[in-house]
Amino acid sequence: MTKRLATEPSIYLQQHADQPVDWYPWGPEALALARRLDKPILLSIGYAACHWCHVMARESFSDAATAALINEGFVAIKVDREERPDLDAVYQMAHQLLRRTGGGWPLTIFLSPQGMPFYSGTYFPSEAPQGQATFKGVLGSVSTVWSEQRPALARQDQALRAAFAASLPQVDDKAVLDAAVSTQACQQLCAAFDAKYGGFGAAPKFPHPSDLAFLLQRGAQEGDTQARDMALFTLRKMAEGGVVDQIGGGFFRYSVDAQWQIPHFEKMLCDNGVLLALYADALALTGEPLFRRVVEDTADWALREMRADSGGFHASLAADDGQGREGYFYVWQLDALRLALSPFEWDTCAAHWGLVDAPNFEGPSWHLRVARSAEKLAATLDRPVGLVQEFIDSARAKLLAERDKRDRPARDAKVLTGWTALMVTGLARAASVCQRPDWLQAARAALQFLRSQRWSEDGRSSGRLLALPNQDAFLDDHAFLLQAVLALHQTDPQPDDLPFAESIAQAMLAQFEDRDVGGFFFTRHDAPALIHRIKTGMDAATPSGNGVAAQALLQLSGQVGAPNAIRYQKAAQRCVRVFAGAACADPASYPSFLQAAEAINIIATNA
Repeated sequence: MTKRLATEPSIYLQQHADQPVDWYPWGPEALALARRLDKPILLSIGYAACHWCHVMARESFSDAATAALINEGFVAIKVDREERPDLDAVYQMAHQLLRRTGGGWPLTIFLSPQGMPFYSGTYFPSEAPQGQATFKGVLGSVSTVWSEQRPALARQDQALRAAFAASLPQVDDKAVLDAAVSTQACQQLCAAFDAKYGGFGAAPKFPHPSDLAFLLQRGAQEGDTQARDMALFTLRKMAEGGVVDQIGGGFFRYSVDAQWQIPHFEKMLCDNGVLLALYADALALTGEPLFRRVVEDTADWALREMRADSGGFHASLAADDGQGREGYFYVWQLDALRLALSPFEWDTCAAHWGLVDAPNFEGPSWHLRVARSAEKLAATLDRPVGLVQEFIDSARAKLLAERDKRDRPARDAKVLTGWTALMVTGLARAASVCQRPDWLQAARAALQFLRSQRWSEDGRSSGRLLALPNQDAFLDDHAFLLQAVLALHQTDPQPDDLPFAESIAQAMLAQFEDRDVGGFFFTRHDAPALIHRIKTGMDAATPSGNGVAAQALLQLSGQVGAPNAIRYQKAAQRCVRVFAGAACADPASYPSFLQAAEAINIIATNA
C-alpha cells in the first residue's frame, strides 16, 4: 500500500496514512485515475478535531474488509476541510441539495470521475440495527447504482448543476434591507429563542455568535431592550454552562443538550476568536463581572494553549483524549476532586460546580458547570462574596494543574490565516475593554506573522495572501484579515495599518469580486475550477465572508480619502444589494448583512 498521505502537511491526512484504504489526497493524480478506470470516487472530508471523523476512521477505514471494498470499487480521496474549505463548501452544498438535510463531518460523498456527486451522507456506522444503513451496505449499494443506473445518474447530474446555478444570488431591485427587515429578523430570533436556557432552537445548541452580535448592536443603537436581553441572557447561560471550559477557559464547539451543559468537546480557534470579541462587546456594554471572567479566561486559554511560536495561533484541540475517549480529559470523578482540593475549597466548589447534584456525564463523572454563582453561594453560606470567589479561583488553579497531568487531546498545529485573524480581532477588542497591553501585544505579533509570512506583493495591482504556506487564501481569509487590521487600528493605531488594510481590500476586490452583479466569490478568479463556484452570504459558526467584507469595506471607507473611499463604499453597497433578496426572504440567516446595511444607512444619513 502506498502511504501517500504520510507526506501531506495536514495532520488530519497524516492520521489516515497507515490505514488499509488506498487513500489519495485531492489532486490531478486521483482525478485522472478515476477517469481512466471509470471508477466512482469516495470523497471523505473531515478535520483533526472531529470526534465522529475519528470514530468512522476506527470503525471502517481501519477495517481490512471495509478497506478492500473501497479499494476494489472506488478511488478514495481524503480531504482536510480546514485546508480546503472550497472543496468542503461545494460538496456540503451538494449534500444538502441531494439529501435535503443539513451537512456535517465527516462528509462522505460519492462522485463521478468528473467530480459530480451522486450520493452522500455524513457518518455511516460499521454496525447498525436491521433496516438501517451500514457503511459496507452503502458501499455495495453505490457500486450497484454506478454500474447499473448511469442514465439516471446523468439526469441527476443535470438537475444538480441547475440547482447549483440557481443558488447564486441575483439582484432584486425591490429588496431593501431597511428597519422593517431588521425587525423581522428579531421576530424570527424571538420565535426560536429559548427563554429558559438561552440560545435558539433545541438540542444540539450552537452559540450563533452572528445572531447575538446583531441583537447586541440593535439593543445598543435602537434601544431594543428585547433584542438586548435575548443576547445578554444567552451569553450568561453559555458562560455558566459546560459549553465553556470552567477550569481552563475557552469554548467548546456546541452543546449536545439544550441546557448548555454537555458539549461536543472539540475546541476550535475560529469559534473562540469570534466569541472572545462578542463577550468583549457585552462586557463593554454592561460591565458584568461574569463577562469579564469569560473574556479573561478565553484570552488566557488562547495564549496558553493555542499560540504558536511564530506568533500565529493553532487551529484546534481534538474532542478525544489520547485513548480516543471523547471528553475524558475534561470530566471529573469525585475522588479526584476531593484529593485535589482543600476542605474549604471542596465545600464551596461542590455546590458551585454542581457536584452535589447527580453526575451528568456517562454515569459516574461530572462535567463542570456553574450550578450556583459565587454571589448566591455567598448569600447561602453567609460569607463575603470575595472570599467565596477566592476559594473558587484557588480550586480552579489546582484543578488545572492536576488536569494537565492527563493524556491531552491532540492539537492540530496548522496556523490558518483566517482563523488567526479572527483571534486577532477578539484579542484587540478584549484588550481595549480590559486595558490589557499583553493581549494587544499578542494580537500585534500575530498580525505581524500573517503580514510577513502569508502576505506578499505580487508585482501586479494587488498583493497575494496565503491561507497556509502552500495554499492561496480564500475570501474569508481576506475579509477576516481586513477586519482584524481595522480592529487593531481602532485600539492601537499605527501608521502602517491603513495602508496594509487598503492593500488587502484591493486584493479582495481584484481577485474575488463578482464584477457583473456584485458580492464576492469564495475562491480567487484564477483558482482551479471545481464543479461550482460558491458565492454565499449566510452566517454560520463564523460570520459570512461576504458580510464581513461589506462591513470592513465600509469601515475602511470612513478612514481613507477619495477616490478609494468611494470605491470601497460602492463595492460594499453592491455586495449588500446582491444578497438583499435572500436576506429579505430569511432575515435571521443574514445578520452580518443587516449590520452592513445599517452602516450604509448611517453613512447616507451623515453624507
